[in-house]
Amino acid sequence: MDNILAVFSQFAWPKSAIDILLVTLVFYALLRLFAGTQAVQLLRGLLIIFLIIALLGSFTGLTAFSWLISTSSLAILIALPVIFQPELRRALEKVGRTEFFGRQRRDTGYSRLISEIIAAAMRMARLRYGAIILLEDRVLLDPFIETGVPIDASVNRELLITIFYPGTPLHDGAVIIRGDRIVAAACVLPLTQRPLPDTSLGTRHRAAIGVTEETDALAIVVSEETGSISAARNGRMARRLDEKRLRRILERFYESRRDLFETEETI
Repeated sequence: MDNILAVFSQFAWPKSAIDILLVTLVFYALLRLFAGTQAVQLLRGLLIIFLIIALLGSFTGLTAFSWLISTSSLAILIALPVIFQPELRRALEKVGRTEFFGRQRRDTGYSRLISEIIAAAMRMARLRYGAIILLEDRVLLDPFIETGVPIDASVNRELLITIFYPGTPLHDGAVIIRGDRIVAAACVLPLTQRPLPDTSLGTRHRAAIGVTEETDALAIVVSEETGSISAARNGRMARRLDEKRLRRILERFYESRRDLFETEETI
């Protein structure tokens, strides 16, 4: 308690307040810069651990522990750019775009977009075309987009059906939709590592569950074997969807972003 009072007694107001505010703004800018990437949770954890260690070193009077922390700080600073190299590159790219200051989601035209996705899914289900369509939410899907072929085209049923036609080079992979644009096709997604109760689920279903375990995206899957339609989010999957249920899931995704499967039968 005496140590805490001693620290506060050394504050020179308002200079110290401005100093604290600037440090807070730096931490906020770092979190903002990494917002929408998979590294944000790791960065938050590192900041919390760093603050706890700094407080322990300051208030406990542990000389050896404080020496260890101070001497290892340089190594930690050198290691951080290596750990966050992919995220740093994408974050710097965001600085050059206006969306860094507030990524805006275009809320117009989603009724048409939903209709196009549903029409394509229903058609591919009848034709038994295997497909996986990934809809980006707040977490950017750039790591997966980079594994595929850039498209940058408006979403329409004919294009989606053509991409997933078994004879095309792009059919074996995921299509990623950002806003109302198809940004890439033939994207590689991570497979879930947890055992699934239904052994009939194939690679597309495991990829849909795997990518939604890591991001907040919505994945639509069409089974090549059965022609059934499924949807996955937050690592859970609703299966055997008809047109009405699929529309309800898509509308919830674009309108409220709440748990899509609170009323659905999931695995």
